[in-house]
Amino acid sequence: MNLLILGGTVFVGRHLVEAALARGHTVTLFNRGQRNPDLFQGDEYAAVEQLRGDRDGALHALEGKRWDAVIDTCGYVPRIVQMSAELLADQVAQYVFISTISVYDDFSKAGIDENSPLGQLADPTVEEITGETYGPLKVLCEEAAEAALPGRVLTIRPGLIVGPHDPTDRFTYWPVRVAQGGEILTPGNPEQQVQFIDVRDLAVWTIHMVE
Repeated sequence: MNLLILGGTVFVGRHLVEAALARGHTVTLFNRGQRNPDLFQGDEYAAVEQLRGDRDGALHALEGKRWDAVIDTCGYVPRIVQMSAELLADQVAQYVFISTISVYDDFSKAGIDENSPLGQLADPTVEEITGETYGPLKVLCEEAAEAALPGRVLTIRPGLIVGPHDPTDRFTYWPVRVAQGGEILTPGNPEQQVQFIDVRDLAVWTIHMVE
């Protein structure tokens, strides 16, 4: 398959590239080239094409090309997702949107599924990403993608993604600290449940779903 990945050089995206190549697919990356621009160099990455541009208005490098599917790893603002999705609607068969479990409105009860209530913004024109707006903005991003490609969108809502190249270090800090021993001060509610997903598993599964 010929795959387009929006982003692709930081965390989830770079693992998607590796998973896609391992399955024999060709990959095109579209990003600004500002983060890890030297990734995927050398003969082993001959199947990777890199296009430069900006999702917020500079999408010219994507015009006139076709892919079997696009995987959107970095859609946070509905207006920007709308631009990408509308441009690619006639250029891809499938749009895969990496969303988040944070789209759900209520985490007080177990058993959340795709039919559970979603968060909403009081002002749908807000674009500033904060702890409060992140989830509801992703809801609107999902809707923007579906509106542009009705029936051709796979929306993935992962939980806490951990693994190699995680820029936040929010998981790896803890096992390293525990291994050092001694008393550890930890924040939060000890009764609060949390579930992790390995970024490598997410990447392999996502490529499998595209296939």
